[in-house]
Amino acid sequence: MEIRYEKHWSSYLNRDMEFKIYGSGGKPVMFIPCQAGRFWDFEDFHMVDHWAPWIESGRCMVFSVDTIDNESWAAIGADNRWRIENHEKWFNYIVNEMVPTIRHIAGLANGYDQGILTFGASMGAMHAANLYYRRPDLFDSCFAISGLYDNREFFGDYCDDLVYNNCPCLYLQNMPADHWYMDLYNHQKSLIVCGQGAWEEPLLASTRWLDAVCRQKGIHTRFEYWGLDVNHDWPWWFKMVETYLPWFLG
Repeated sequence: MEIRYEKHWSSYLNRDMEFKIYGSGGKPVMFIPCQAGRFWDFEDFHMVDHWAPWIESGRCMVFSVDTIDNESWAAIGADNRWRIENHEKWFNYIVNEMVPTIRHIAGLANGYDQGILTFGASMGAMHAANLYYRRPDLFDSCFAISGLYDNREFFGDYCDDLVYNNCPCLYLQNMPADHWYMDLYNHQKSLIVCGQGAWEEPLLASTRWLDAVCRQKGIHTRFEYWGLDVNHDWPWWFKMVETYLPWFLG
């Protein structure tokens, strides 16, 4: 497997941002790590091993990116506006700097441009879903595992324009039925998966809320619920990856 380390300057975040690329061609996938994780977690937690058949066969190439969760979602107790403004800077970094980088690299490898699959578990799932639902014109598929899709766990009762704009359960609930994103959602693939075992309780409730919103709005996201023994942990996420990647990548 070809593995590359890259670093580029972000004008939105005013710092260098690191990432790694796994594979040499195929569908571009953006992996977002768990809360306060790092770009190397895809490899260090052995998630790469479970994507390897698709990477090594040229069906996908994975771009493992960094977050600034420690300055936003995980910075509990800091000023809420400062936290969500930092997240929005990261969102703009991803959309306006990382996405063009991915499309350039994947375009050179594949010979054509295509949308990006977002993927993550836990906090990474929230990021993956939020990126997809906010910008389905850039991200044409989403695979989110064991995530929170409302932000009360992190911001409590605090809500402003940016908190709202980063809460899929809220902004999808209020999205007009004739919004042009609806057609994109319903012609693309999105999958939300959650277990029902230990440490999944708040995530399961959030997933069910998003499920209800999508059904109410006619958004064709697929929701899957695993058993009462399925805990919030990597070994189960590996099984989910192996189960559902064929649906995305064949």
